[in-house]
Amino acid sequence: MESFRRTYLAVCKESGVEAQDSVLAQLQGTASRLDLSGQSLSTESCSVLAQAFHTDTVFTEVSLSDCMLSEEGAKVLLTGLFNNTSVKVLDLKGNNLRSTGAEVLGKLLSRNKTLRRLVLEWNAVGMWDEAFSLLCEGLSSNSVLTHLDLRNNQINHHGASQLALTLKRNNTVEVLDLRWNNIGLLGGRSLLEALQHNKSLVQLEMAGNNIPSETLRALEQTIGHNSDRQSSLRDSRSRSQVLSKEIHSLKEEKGRQFLSLMETIDRQREDMGRSNKSTSIQIGQLQEALNDRKSAVNSLTAKMQMVEAALSLSEQKQHDMGEVLSRVKAENQQQGERQSRERKKETEDSALREAKLQREIQNLTQTNVQLRNKGEEMERRCKSQQQQIFELKTELTNSTAELKLRLAQAEERLEIEKRRSKQALDDMDNLRQKEVEQLNRHLEETERTLQERIFKLEGQRIQLEEEVSKAKAACVTERLQAEEELGRVRAQALLEQQQQVSCVEEKLRCVRSSLQEAELHSSQHKHTVCELQAKNSNQSISMEALQRRLEQLQQELSGKEQEKVCEVSRVRVELQEQIGHLQAERSAQGGLREKICALEREIKVQSSHHREALLDKESEMSSMLEKLRLREAEIQRMREDEAHRASYLQSAILSYVQGSPLGQYSSPKK
Repeated sequence: MESFRRTYLAVCKESGVEAQDSVLAQLQGTASRLDLSGQSLSTESCSVLAQAFHTDTVFTEVSLSDCMLSEEGAKVLLTGLFNNTSVKVLDLKGNNLRSTGAEVLGKLLSRNKTLRRLVLEWNAVGMWDEAFSLLCEGLSSNSVLTHLDLRNNQINHHGASQLALTLKRNNTVEVLDLRWNNIGLLGGRSLLEALQHNKSLVQLEMAGNNIPSETLRALEQTIGHNSDRQSSLRDSRSRSQVLSKEIHSLKEEKGRQFLSLMETIDRQREDMGRSNKSTSIQIGQLQEALNDRKSAVNSLTAKMQMVEAALSLSEQKQHDMGEVLSRVKAENQQQGERQSRERKKETEDSALREAKLQREIQNLTQTNVQLRNKGEEMERRCKSQQQQIFELKTELTNSTAELKLRLAQAEERLEIEKRRSKQALDDMDNLRQKEVEQLNRHLEETERTLQERIFKLEGQRIQLEEEVSKAKAACVTERLQAEEELGRVRAQALLEQQQQVSCVEEKLRCVRSSLQEAELHSSQHKHTVCELQAKNSNQSISMEALQRRLEQLQQELSGKEQEKVCEVSRVRVELQEQIGHLQAERSAQGGLREKICALEREIKVQSSHHREALLDKESEMSSMLEKLRLREAEIQRMREDEAHRASYLQSAILSYVQGSPLGQYSSPKK
């Protein structure tokens, strides 16, 4: 804060403006928040602050609430924040910002890349549509702002439509406060339509905007879906981070294994160098012996024959040693080539393993996203069905109230008509009886058709439950068969490993250190196999949980169907009673007919929705079974690869030990 104070004073001196005492009082201390709320700032002080903010890196939060900034002062001050890289929170509450302020705010949002929260409460940026559209354009191009407060800004339905267009293009704003504006019904609908495309907004405040309760509920539901989606995305990100950490640990383990192999290769090279040095020392000793013998030949001419015999023997030995040296060199070259080949193969295997692990991670993330999307779709359908049921209940209550009122009116009219003429009543009674009989016949026919449809739906549901049980039984049998095959493969692999270990122990007693390293590698591979088995068990547990969730949903659907049947029967009884009481008016009977037709249509629509839900559940079950099969096949492939790698490592160690000079020297001793 001291550096900002110095820059402020320097800019005041340069521009010839007196520094305000209230601003200097707020610039004392070491806090990272600049609070100038309630201070009266002139245009000169605003220009000085703008120049200081241009190069500021100290303050992360700036509060300019209730400063009553002029249009020119606000414009100058906000231009100073265009290229600022430290301020993350800006509070402009109660400054009566209008058209120019809205335009400058739009430019600020389009240029600034660090501002996270903007408070514009108690301003008037929504009074001019053109200026507010510029602010909305700046917000649409911004990719950093997450909190925006627009309370009490006189935003009408035109401004709400502009804001809805920006929300369709912006995917970073998470919290939006629009309370106490003039958005109205049209603005609420435009925002609701925009939220169908925006998935980042998780909190929206809309109180005091003259919006109907139905649109407010719809907005709350969409915001709830967005929040659930964001939480699921956070969970998936955390899981992907965990998986990346596991991959990094696996890479580190592979690097350590490679380093250990390189250390063993270096040790073997050192042993070979030592053996070469010992052979060179022996050759030097032989040469010294030859020189001694030549001097003995020169000094002792009498023993010439003995010396010649010794010389021939020494030449033969030298020739043998030369052959041994050539063989050792050839063996060294072969060993170097083999080691280079083994390195290449190990690098290729490690690359293949990393590619496979990455593919598995991608598949798991895709399956998690698909399962979450399906769960969200099921929840949305349940909520929509609950809303439909609630609307039906409200319509029924409204219809009963209207019918009661009409009954009272009809009774009054009947009394008046009875007093006037009895003959007219008799004629009307006959006509009404005929119409009642027709209505009863029509209702009986509709009841029969509905009962037939209900029986058909129950038969279809029973068939679907049987198919689901059959599919579950098939999955269980396939899983048991796969587990049996895995047990057989494990037993065979164990037998083969035991045989190979026994052969290696008999042939390579002098190379126990290399065998111990191979056993360490095999134990690490077994550990990886155990981890994969644990992951498979976790996935099976998650699948069982999903199946339980499906069963619960099926039970809820059956309960809803029963409730619908009860409601339909209750509605029919009420309609029959109302028809018996409403023999006084034809207009009321026509309205009842229309309502009965509407109820029948709604029942048809609900039955079609239930059929679609059942079909969706069947498709989800089939897709889940296919995913289970694919995962089991991938696990089997990985186990086969691990067994192949273990056998390849053992064969490489055997070939290396057999090709080493130590193995050649140890074989004739046996």
